[in-house]
Amino acid sequence: MKGIVLAGGKATRLKPLSKITSKQLLPVYNKPMIFYPLETLLKGGIKDILIIMAPEYSGHFLNLLGSGKEFGARFTYEIQEEPRGLADAFIIGENFIGDDNVCLILGDNIFDYDFSPFIQNFSSGAVTFVKQVHDPERSGVVEFDKDMKVISIEEKPANPKSNYASVGFYIYDHRVIEIAKNLKPSGRGELEINGTPSINNTFLEMGELKVSIIEGLWEDAGTFNSLLRANIYWAKKNGFTV
Repeated sequence: MKGIVLAGGKATRLKPLSKITSKQLLPVYNKPMIFYPLETLLKGGIKDILIIMAPEYSGHFLNLLGSGKEFGARFTYEIQEEPRGLADAFIIGENFIGDDNVCLILGDNIFDYDFSPFIQNFSSGAVTFVKQVHDPERSGVVEFDKDMKVISIEEKPANPKSNYASVGFYIYDHRVIEIAKNLKPSGRGELEINGTPSINNTFLEMGELKVSIIEGLWEDAGTFNSLLRANIYWAKKNGFTV
């Protein structure tokens, strides 16, 4: 199993903070944000990790993270020239992935949850993870039945069919590369993981998409409010009284 951290993008929602460095390098309590997704992968036993960056901040990532030796891992770096959608990570990472299985974690998604059992027991197909939220229309929405069989997936629907949001952690086998390469942009102009067409909908049509509900913290720290919540959570967890 290999891992990818997608840390590109322009982070327009976090300006002016993101005018000076990448969103994923902003502090979350006592660490740069990207340390949290990296630690999620490392905790799952993944040591071979690709970090995808925006070109203007590539030197910042290299200076901070280096070869990965400090983390007991090996880091590879690639540039995402333009944010073309989440599925673009698998096109950029084609040579890195090869014939291996792969986890993708978004560089601004912060978890306090152990994905290790899913990583270690994965064989083929795809696994998407969801969490119950009060505002599912802001996310990819996964509808499933009482037997955890996925029925539908929609990206930021006006009328969500469930209140389970797709979180920024995904597991796929190597076929995800060809699926991503054959995707057409969605109505939003992006190569999607959850939209129509998308990677997850392709695996769903193949009957090979599984879903799992996560517990614990999940923050998509791409807004001022969610970034503040993540900071407060980890401050409290480290014993600081807010």
